[in-house]
Amino acid sequence: MSTHAPTDERIDKPHTDGVIPGLEEPSDIPDSDTCEPTAAGHAGDDDDETAPSGDGEESDETPQAQGSSDDGTQSTRRPVPWSRVLAFGILPALVMLLAAGVGYLKWQEANYRGSEVAAAQSVSAATDTTVAILSYQADTADKELTAARDRLTGSFRDDYTKLINELVIPGAKEKKISVTATVPQAASVSATPNHAVVLVYVNQTTNVANDPPSDTASAVLVTLDKDGDNWLVSKFDPV
Repeated sequence: MSTHAPTDERIDKPHTDGVIPGLEEPSDIPDSDTCEPTAAGHAGDDDDETAPSGDGEESDETPQAQGSSDDGTQSTRRPVPWSRVLAFGILPALVMLLAAGVGYLKWQEANYRGSEVAAAQSVSAATDTTVAILSYQADTADKELTAARDRLTGSFRDDYTKLINELVIPGAKEKKISVTATVPQAASVSATPNHAVVLVYVNQTTNVANDPPSDTASAVLVTLDKDGDNWLVSKFDPV
């Protein structure tokens, strides 16, 4: 019995001793294990870093290429609308403006020439009419003044007709009055193709029976309106 007890103690001791060394062994193993995961971890990190960076560069380059192509197409397309605007908008407008300008200049030239012609004709008509309505002889006053009335128009014609019928013709016959009128000078004040104003200077010599003649000078603004081919006096205003 005594021989078995020591044997049990030997068995127990190595067992307890083996537990302690067994606990120390894992401290040596992790050195190699930790190195491997560390390397793997770095490698994984490198892969993770390079992968997104590569993807990011490609994604950045691709839009730039598309953008450049879009810019190129836009730059080639921009001149087309402007050329159409020039061809169908600005150039026709310029042509119309030039045509209108040329037409206006021609109209002005024609109007100026028409005004020159009207001025010359109205001055001649004012001169002749002034002489006709202010000149008469005692024996023929009714015929002369009645004929001169046809050179007048409007209310002035009516007033003149009343004047010669009520005063001038009876006085010429009764008092033997004769009047001679002359126009030393006349000038156009304004003239259009249908309307004109002329300044007329008039000299009159009046003979009454056996009395010596008397001379008078005056100036008159004669207004004329064109009726067909004739210039008729519508106003006769002494200045």
